[in-house]
Amino acid sequence: MTMGETEIDGVSYLDEVVDETPMLFASSEAVLTIEDPRMHPIGQATAVFLLFICLLGFLNGLDYASPDDGLVRPDEFVYRLAQTAPDGTATFRGTVVADGGQPLVNATVYVSWLNETTQLWMSEEQLTSEKGGYSFEGLDPGLVRVDVIHSRDGHRDVYSNRVLLSPPALIEPIGFTTIDFVFPSSEAFAAEPCDTESETDCEIRTIDMTPSQMDHPLMDPSAATGYILVGFAFMGLAIIAAGFAVWALKSGSILVLRTSAVLSFFTMGHYYSACIFGLMAFVLTFAVPRRQIPLTEVP
Repeated sequence: MTMGETEIDGVSYLDEVVDETPMLFASSEAVLTIEDPRMHPIGQATAVFLLFICLLGFLNGLDYASPDDGLVRPDEFVYRLAQTAPDGTATFRGTVVADGGQPLVNATVYVSWLNETTQLWMSEEQLTSEKGGYSFEGLDPGLVRVDVIHSRDGHRDVYSNRVLLSPPALIEPIGFTTIDFVFPSSEAFAAEPCDTESETDCEIRTIDMTPSQMDHPLMDPSAATGYILVGFAFMGLAIIAAGFAVWALKSGSILVLRTSAVLSFFTMGHYYSACIFGLMAFVLTFAVPRRQIPLTEVP
């Protein structure tokens, strides 16, 4: 007999406890569960919605990367930025050459624009240098009329164009616009209708390109290039966001799904459609429940 046991009439204390208190088994009906690695149907629907948003963003970038087609053109994009740019932040420069390629010396470059605040026409002018160059500073970004005036053969020939001055870009305080004009030949001016009744007394001859430039004015070539680069940036973001959405479908990760929603927001889309839908998708990611499955169902 071991220590702690007491035997009375051949029966130990432990035997009495077992006889008097039978062992009982009870279940709490608790089931062990783990988090379901598969995404909830709400999350799957959000991921598909994000793929649609990425398509909108990609089409937006494709529109930007095609400056001659689409809903938004480079000049429209630059003009919108110019509307909010500070006055006096545009620089306009370039050269004027004759149709043969030689610099046009002492030609007058006359720039005029409508002041949106005072509704008055403003103007500046200067003569071209020996190399045919001109340079204006402190102009207002936006649309201006440029008249290049040159006297020759007893006539004053006026070559008119509609030009869009670029606003400051990113951290630059000044917007730069460079345009080189090719002044038409004397024969081209002679073929144009004269403002006076007598063709022989036509002192001022004009070639006015502004009517054909009402929809698409002349603009700096580098501004158009920057516009195209923005389009490729939108397309790249859309592809990356779509990749995150597919990854979220496969991995079931809400964090990856949320990352896709944030990236799709910056693809913008036409008329900011991707921004609105991307924000909606981001909010929906917080409504995706986390499913639990019984441990016995784990394969």
